[in-house]
Amino acid sequence: MLHLFFSLTVRQTFELLILGSSSASPTNGRNASAQLLNIAERYFLIDCGEATQIQLRRFKAKFQAIDHIFISHLHGDHFFGLPGLLSSMHLLGRKQKLFIYAPPGLQELMAKLNAVSETKLSFETHWQETSASTSKLLFEDDKVEVLSFPLQHRIHCTGFLFREKKYPRKIDKYKLEKNKVSTADIQLLRKGLDVLNADGELVKNAELTIDPLPPRSFAYCSDTRYNEDVCSYIQGVDLLYHESTFLEDQAARAVKTFHSTAKQASEIARKAGAKQLLLGHFSARYRVLDDFIKEASERFPNCVLASDGKLIKI
Repeated sequence: MLHLFFSLTVRQTFELLILGSSSASPTNGRNASAQLLNIAERYFLIDCGEATQIQLRRFKAKFQAIDHIFISHLHGDHFFGLPGLLSSMHLLGRKQKLFIYAPPGLQELMAKLNAVSETKLSFETHWQETSASTSKLLFEDDKVEVLSFPLQHRIHCTGFLFREKKYPRKIDKYKLEKNKVSTADIQLLRKGLDVLNADGELVKNAELTIDPLPPRSFAYCSDTRYNEDVCSYIQGVDLLYHESTFLEDQAARAVKTFHSTAKQASEIARKAGAKQLLLGHFSARYRVLDDFIKEASERFPNCVLASDGKLIKI
């Protein structure tokens, strides 16, 4: 007999669009840092380098669906696109509130820009400051939670962890009827509770449900030098984006500039138990990126390169 299941049998959307993969200086093929994450039709913009709004249009992303913007730090290649993006949202008649999570100082800077240009946005902005010293819960609803965590860069800088909430348990309709359990008890069963049937008998949850799909997660490690402390915040993440500005022959420069090499990124992925590593934030000195995969895969085989327009489904 075919069993029918209540609740989620198909996973909700969880996909990442790369809008920019270059470091401080963009190139012809690589824009400044920006990524768009879609979890269950919640659109999170992560960093907003120069021309991010053009990349959003280029890759046909849902421009006005973005309600949350996360800025890792206040180096220009990570936020110079924000004034233009907000201006375009205003000119297009946006009304819904926009939530911005950023280091101290950015809200004041944006207020000054609006003041000197006599701009009054058509929508409300809600600002929340990140912490450079501890992990912080920034956003949470019934499906998703987002946390920041400290990174080691020259200035206040954080990474971000996005993870699904646990799915409810799946209900086997056939077993529900067989055990004389009312559909009114479905919400209790989804929470993992036992219930009473029509005869007043206790029916164990395990007899009526199956385990849900495991929740997925994505971690974004923006500009940072090699720092194993970050592993405690991102253990077991499904996809880890970790900056890899340089190859290993530039390791000394990476330390000096508070950046990482591809080899160092792969070591973080290995120690964090990540399932997949996404390399990005490549220095403009590199035109061909094959060696980044070569160096990283020696310690962590499951790695890919970020490239503008790449869509990754988790």
